[in-house]
Amino acid sequence: MGWPICATCGMQYAETRDVCPICEDERQWVPREGQQWTDLDTLRAEHEAVLREEGGVLGIGCEPKFAIGQRALLVRTEAGNVLWDCTAYLDDEIISTINDLGGLIGIAISHPHYYTTMVEWARAFAVPIHLHESDSPWVGRPDPAIHHWRGTTYEIAPGLTLINLGVHFAGGTVLHHASGAGSLFSGDIVQVIPDRTHVGFMYSYPNLIPERPSVVRRAAEILDGWEFDSLYGAWWDTVIPTGAHEVVQRSAARYLKFVLEED
Repeated sequence: MGWPICATCGMQYAETRDVCPICEDERQWVPREGQQWTDLDTLRAEHEAVLREEGGVLGIGCEPKFAIGQRALLVRTEAGNVLWDCTAYLDDEIISTINDLGGLIGIAISHPHYYTTMVEWARAFAVPIHLHESDSPWVGRPDPAIHHWRGTTYEIAPGLTLINLGVHFAGGTVLHHASGAGSLFSGDIVQVIPDRTHVGFMYSYPNLIPERPSVVRRAAEILDGWEFDSLYGAWWDTVIPTGAHEVVQRSAARYLKFVLEED
């Protein structure tokens, strides 16, 4: 068996283990039947790549769905391509497609639930992985490719800036792309909800634990200073094509009103 991958969250570890720390954390969950494990070779045998354009951005995932089910996004810039967030599944088709589009200059990930097989990706493309230092204890497979940045912002390429909001995880990060009217890549740090007119802010999604009001207020204040018209969430079809800045601010105000309102 290759490097073990948790079948529930998708985290790849450097050694065999009985439990997955990510799943034992209150933001995730352990299945009733207990922890289940797989590896990348098994995933390649049981799944296939899905590559699909969404709002001008290439989404990368697999079918059938695996673990949390997020898809990665290829953010293309004049300085080079960056992989935003990560999906556990990686095969030759994905590698070939990305190389045909110019390869990668780096990988950036919003939070530990999407670290998955990031080291496999980094080695396939010989690029660094940019993670916020606050979440460094959650890394399941340490590697020299991992770069832990600190502070509130970090520019990984001209016009591409990582912004630490602290939502969901202390290192919870979004990616701002300054091209055109601006875009925000949010994973589920800023969660696109089904009606697309609002977004959500949660500490735990499966366990329905809301994020702390002080954290949401700070995140909204930070994002108010950035221009972006579109927003790309963590799953297929979670894209707000226009008006996203106003959606985020309106959503934060609504959230704070509800959680702080007294009867």
